[in-house]
Amino acid sequence: MPINIAFLMIPGFQLLDMAGPLSVFQTAGEAVAGPQGPAYALHLVSVRGGRLASSAGVEVATRPWRDVHPDVVLVPGGEGPRQAGATPAACAFLHAAQARGARLASVCTGAFVLASAGLLEGRRATTHWRHAADLQRRYPGIKVDSDKIYLRDGQVWTSAGITAGIDLALAMVEEDLGAQVAHQAARDMVVYHRRAGGQSQFSALQDLAPRSERMRRVLGYIGQHLTAPLSIEELATAACLSPRQFMRSFKSETGQTPAKAVERIRAEAARTHVEAGNMTIDAVARVTGFADAERMRRAFVRRYGQPPQALRRAARDALLA
Repeated sequence: MPINIAFLMIPGFQLLDMAGPLSVFQTAGEAVAGPQGPAYALHLVSVRGGRLASSAGVEVATRPWRDVHPDVVLVPGGEGPRQAGATPAACAFLHAAQARGARLASVCTGAFVLASAGLLEGRRATTHWRHAADLQRRYPGIKVDSDKIYLRDGQVWTSAGITAGIDLALAMVEEDLGAQVAHQAARDMVVYHRRAGGQSQFSALQDLAPRSERMRRVLGYIGQHLTAPLSIEELATAACLSPRQFMRSFKSETGQTPAKAVERIRAEAARTHVEAGNMTIDAVARVTGFADAERMRRAFVRRYGQPPQALRRAARDALLA
């Protein structure tokens, strides 16, 4: 029997919050189709069915949720779901699904719907960083973590904004159909193979955000040459500046010294490998430009407050939870 996934649609939803996960389940389900069809049966549902408008004005056709018995209920976010929360009928639908053993999930501000239904009380959850403080203020019983791509607490999953729903869906596929199917789905969709759930919503390249194209080019150079020495002279050459001019301009535009920025970008790249568990700690240190595992460990403790092994265990435990 296929796994039934119901997307609980609320007017004003964000299209990509729906389309990203839906495409993951469609792609993975078709890859392992059996005599009864794809591994996933996908349904867009609402209380009465009919057409519902997204925040972009694009409408989708839904069916009444009484016609569906879901194994997974996923709530896409958007300004509509954030403001509306869960109606009494939606609360009843969600609680009934949970009572039958269904997994519940949200993308971005879809977490506000689960929260208003009382389904996140006492749980760890995440949402788009821009709305995390509001979620915590309105629902103080939730342990909101604003810096995670996605979180799983038992049978309840929540993700950060928009594209993070793809990561959440790939993690579900891996649980349902195995890592190979999830990896193939990611390749078919030309996306990174499931960022670890504990990964930060922010990338160093985005957060440093220099004003000039010259300094953005330097950050790109760092990311592409992690195993190089990346001395001040090398980076200054990439910026077409003297070392003194480069040092002054880089600190002014990013707020950090080049050495700190290099360590941060290396640590971010290393953390992805560490949490994915796809190579040894020593190998991760080599491919990300740290001279050895001990130097990488010190960088992790400075930046994340934990050594690589602790982050790897946490990522593994989250998958097994």
